[in-house]
Amino acid sequence: MTKNTCIKCTVQQCKHHCKNENYCSLDCVTIGTHEYSPTQDQCTDCKSFVKAGRI
Repeated sequence: MTKNTCIKCTVQQCKHHCKNENYCSLDCVTIGTHEYSPTQDQCTDCKSFVKAGRI
């Protein structure tokens, strides 16, 4: 898995997370929201998240 140094990520439960470093391995991610009018960072989500399976 190759890290993308342009996309930092701390979500270790994601399939695309570079395990030993806080980066994503994707070339591009999709960011979205679950709120009608987001006002805080907690209102946004990485829509490219895929739950990591057990190895």
